[in-house]
Amino acid sequence: MLVQSQIDEYRERGFIAVPDVLPADVLEELRDEVARFVERSRQVSENDAVFDLEPSHTPEVPRLRRLKNPAQVSAVFDRVMRSDALLDLADPLLGFNGIRYRNDKLNLKIAEVGSPVEWHQDYAFYPHSNDDVLAIGVCLDDCTLENGCLRCIPGSHRLPVLDHHAGGAFAGAVRSSDGELDLSQAEPLVLKAGSVSIHHARTLHGSEPNTSNIPRRLWLIELTAADAWPLMGMPDISKFKSWLLRGEEPPMMRCSDHVVRIPLPQPDTVGSIYEVQRQAKETVYR
Repeated sequence: MLVQSQIDEYRERGFIAVPDVLPADVLEELRDEVARFVERSRQVSENDAVFDLEPSHTPEVPRLRRLKNPAQVSAVFDRVMRSDALLDLADPLLGFNGIRYRNDKLNLKIAEVGSPVEWHQDYAFYPHSNDDVLAIGVCLDDCTLENGCLRCIPGSHRLPVLDHHAGGAFAGAVRSSDGELDLSQAEPLVLKAGSVSIHHARTLHGSEPNTSNIPRRLWLIELTAADAWPLMGMPDISKFKSWLLRGEEPPMMRCSDHVVRIPLPQPDTVGSIYEVQRQAKETVYR
C-alpha cells in the first residue's frame, strides 16, 4: 500500500516510482514465461493478435518487440496482475472506486535494437467517462538510461489531451513542435528489476531506443476505476464485467468534467503503438 506522500506525489506530478514491489522468485517466473513466448514467436512471420515483431525478426533470431495482453494469454501474468502487491498500489490512486483491467502489454525492448516509443498520452488512445485511469509499469529488468527507460514529464497530466493526429488520421504521437512537449523537463525513471512505475493516463511519456547490450522488459498494465466507462473499444458486456479486478460492479458509471479527443479516424495501418506511430510526423526519435 502507498503512503500518503506517494499519493500526493502522484497527484502533483502525474507519476511515481515504487521500489522493490515484486520478489526475485516472481520476477524469475515472469521472465521464464516471456522466454516461452519468445520461443513461440519463431513460428510467426508477421504481427498478429499476440505478437508484435521487430522489423529484423527471423525464425533463427527471434526479436519480439511486444507481447500483447499477456494477462489474457498467460496464467502466470494473469495471477501476478491480480495480486495484492500490484492492486494495493492502484487502489488509492483510483479513489477506492474499484479497479478494472483495460489492457496490458509487455514491451521487450531487446538489447541493441529495441524500438523507441514516441511521446504520447495513453488517454489519447482510450478515453473514458472519467479520467481515473493509470498504467502500472512492472520492471522485469533494470531500467537504465542506456536501455531505454521510461521518461515522463512532471505535471503534464494536468494538460488536456494533446493532438496525436497526422495527415488527418490518428497517429498515436504528439508532434515534436507542440509547445506543450517540453523535453527539457522530462525525467528518466531509472529503476531496478522488481520495481514499478505508475503514471496517470494523461502524463506525457516516451522512451528512447535500447542501445545497450541488456534488454529492458517493461510490463505495462492499464487500469481504470470500476465506474469509468470506455468511450472507445468497448468489449462485450460480459467481458467488460469479467475485467473487474477489485470491488463491486457499480450500479452506474461516473462522468467527470473533462474534455476528450477521440482517436478517429484510425490510420490505414492499425496495430500496436509501434505500427500506429509509423504514421506520425515531426517525431522525436525517428
